[in-house]
Amino acid sequence: MADTDTFISGADGNEVFQAKYIPKQTSPLALDHPSMKAFICTFPPLGQVTQIDQSTSTFTALLEVDESRNSDPWQLSLWHSDGKEWVECPMDPVRNSSAHPTALQSARESSGSPLRRLYFTTPLAIRFSTHFTIKFRAGSDQPWKWVRDHQGTSDGTVMMRTVTSQDAVSGDLGDFIEGLNPALKAKNSRSQCPGASLWLVEAPIEAADGEKPAIRDIKLGLPWGKGKISRWFALIRIWSPWLAPRQGKSIFKLDKEAVMSSFLSLSGKHLVLLAISGVDNVMTLFKSDSDGNVILRVRNDGQNTSVSRVLVGLGDDFESANAAVMYHARGIVAENKTASGEQQRELAALKEGDESTKLWAENWYDGLTYCTWNAIGQRLSEDKLIKAVETLAENNINVTNFIIDDNWQAIDYRGHGQFQHGWVEFEAEREAFPNGLKHTVTRIRQKLPSIQHVAVWHAILGYWGGLAPDGQIAKTYKTVEVVREDAMRRNLPLGGKMTVVDEEDVPRFYDDFYRFLASCGVDAVKTDAQFMLDTFVSAKARSSLISTYLDAWTISTLRHFSVKAISCMSQTPQILFHSQLPQNKPPLLVRNSDDFFPEVPTSHPWHIFTNAHNALFTQHLNVIPDWDMFQTVHDYSGFHAAARCVSGGPIYITDVPGQHDLNLINQMTGPTPRGKTVIFRPSVMGKSLDQYNGYDDHNLLLVGTYHGPAVTGTGIIGFFNVSQRPLSELIPLSKFPGVIEAQYYIIRAHSSGLVSEPMQIVDSSSLIYVSLGIRGYDILSAYPLRGFVDESRAETIWIANLGLLGKMAGAAAVVDSRITKLENGMIFIDTNIKALGVLGLYISNLPEISWKDRMMITVLGRAIPIHTIGISEVDEHVLEIDTEQAWKEMGLKSGWSNEVEVKISINRAH
Repeated sequence: MADTDTFISGADGNEVFQAKYIPKQTSPLALDHPSMKAFICTFPPLGQVTQIDQSTSTFTALLEVDESRNSDPWQLSLWHSDGKEWVECPMDPVRNSSAHPTALQSARESSGSPLRRLYFTTPLAIRFSTHFTIKFRAGSDQPWKWVRDHQGTSDGTVMMRTVTSQDAVSGDLGDFIEGLNPALKAKNSRSQCPGASLWLVEAPIEAADGEKPAIRDIKLGLPWGKGKISRWFALIRIWSPWLAPRQGKSIFKLDKEAVMSSFLSLSGKHLVLLAISGVDNVMTLFKSDSDGNVILRVRNDGQNTSVSRVLVGLGDDFESANAAVMYHARGIVAENKTASGEQQRELAALKEGDESTKLWAENWYDGLTYCTWNAIGQRLSEDKLIKAVETLAENNINVTNFIIDDNWQAIDYRGHGQFQHGWVEFEAEREAFPNGLKHTVTRIRQKLPSIQHVAVWHAILGYWGGLAPDGQIAKTYKTVEVVREDAMRRNLPLGGKMTVVDEEDVPRFYDDFYRFLASCGVDAVKTDAQFMLDTFVSAKARSSLISTYLDAWTISTLRHFSVKAISCMSQTPQILFHSQLPQNKPPLLVRNSDDFFPEVPTSHPWHIFTNAHNALFTQHLNVIPDWDMFQTVHDYSGFHAAARCVSGGPIYITDVPGQHDLNLINQMTGPTPRGKTVIFRPSVMGKSLDQYNGYDDHNLLLVGTYHGPAVTGTGIIGFFNVSQRPLSELIPLSKFPGVIEAQYYIIRAHSSGLVSEPMQIVDSSSLIYVSLGIRGYDILSAYPLRGFVDESRAETIWIANLGLLGKMAGAAAVVDSRITKLENGMIFIDTNIKALGVLGLYISNLPEISWKDRMMITVLGRAIPIHTIGISEVDEHVLEIDTEQAWKEMGLKSGWSNEVEVKISINRAH
């Protein structure tokens, strides 16, 4: 990481509202790369740890050279070591192009000339753990060059992926954590995740002394032992509201406190540590000491002695160990839940919902959303909002949800900066909204009828500085004065004091406020600044107010707005475990990282990297991760759009009125038969596939997700170059989420539309070449093939439903798909898609058949015009069915359904 930090100031330049970014280091090697005459990438990849299943691996190296150097007699040599001496193994060129990895993108250009790809391979037996590197030269009369010197890439490590019998795992945690503190109580617990072992570690902590919390640092020990860590990964509190990733090698060294950490041993095992907070007013976090030991930072705000709880999971892979600790944490939190019986009963009733609740959820989660924050800025007014809505209408951007962000409220503007401003009354600021909030919301809905839901922003305590002490709200409800630690530290003029609603009136306060919003036509909220609860200095204030506010907010949002709420700046330990982990309510939209800062170039790759790694934790919470809004006209607009499409979360745009990239919006969305605009959200949350790769390691960021049922669904990977130099990598089919060995797949790239030949994991050539320039991105999808034997020709016909073409996550447009062969030999494809567009079908023998004679395609039971069907110009195996054009020409009506059912019949040849 960089030695200097960049701080991004928030509104009014208030120092408290600063987000820290670590700028990207750009080495001379990175700057020189465009003029290099050779560039190497390998599978397994250099510079990172790779676990493989087989004992003998085929190493494949890609040498990219300038076209003028293509005919040089290049030589590559693999050097490897199992911890002893290094051994050289010459690599053989792969001259048969059919054995080359699949390239689905255009060749990357270097210095204005296309690079040529040369492949080399060699087998290598993997015994336990193998380190390797590459040297190369342009001919026998040329000097050798090492990749690490030429490109700044470190050695790679290959480990055998093994399956350990849990009966063979020691029940003594001390066998896995060297120097385990004997003062701690470690109990072997039953894991809910197959293939993982689990321990609960408890440390006693004394009671708070009145207003003063009890805080202790307790040594846990050294995971795996000295010199036995290969890599580590942690999620730290980058500042009070947000989590962010950290990675390292050998020595565990944190710059900030962490909520979870994972350690990869030299033998390929994963040890995941999770610190539980929010139970019995105890907060536990991880620190490190100079020797790499894990240190527990424990805080007790309760008036009784208690215990700190840490879960330790051991597994053959990260995901199983991570799931083991998260699943067990759910049980601990549920067992110690402090919500009253009445609250629990109401939550249970609200969780069930009804048909209208499900419809709201569909619109709220899957509708395109517009947010005013970066688009219109601060000091909102009715005129600014109406202008934004009118511009959306003029551009035919039919958003479903509209968020009125910060600065609509009536505040007192006291002190210096927004963190000291207090909230005055429920009604909107009277000068900017002279006719009241209800009038504004009514006009918004009139100007753009596609808007189903209107949300307003507010802080969990009212505003950034709580309540205006002399305001109407403070006079209506019982209040208490609290002191904020962050404000005290910065010596703000008001001394960090803020007025908030006191414990006994919090439920009534929220119920009244949300009833007022509902009366104005507002039916959703974005509740921000939730971390403020974690800044209270007083132990008594924390123990009485934190859970009170969280529970009251949860009940009130469900009661008045169903699932239509966004939790923001809420990645504090207590909130993560108290409110977001329990499964006793519908999933909530929760901001997954710090903000989108359009004006800070270095923030954009870091933003995506952070979200992808935070999702390794938040995937197990009862939330739908929100990767924040972005602008479609921006240097990184496509980068952000692709990330949102694979995130599994909502998509919010915050375009300046009139500045819209309609093509990019169309890649993310589609129109439903009822005229709504929906996004295509995969059914599994997107997350990093390489948790131990650091931000500055010059590796592509891979964000994996999945859509559809197990086995028959589609594995999706978003590829992002977060480096400051072009990158190329070789990606195995096995990397795609959800793929299995026995199945055949085709891979399709969003950027080019190119489709691979059918392949299986066991194929030695089942590698995909991915090359991205600076700010580059792409999305590749692995579609499972269904095979049908054509007896008349003694061949197998392979078919795959590609979803909607031209969409970044087009596979996620498929709601249901059934491909069957009838007794008469006809192949029948019945698919439901969630929006109109161009449906793609891969049919292996399409070039050989007369599809116009042998196919019947219907929508709503009616045959569609023949000119709305065609063959892809990119791949002759792909049939394109333009359901949107057919729908318009045929004048079809949606009726009761919000989906499009397309039926395709393929008659057998005569």
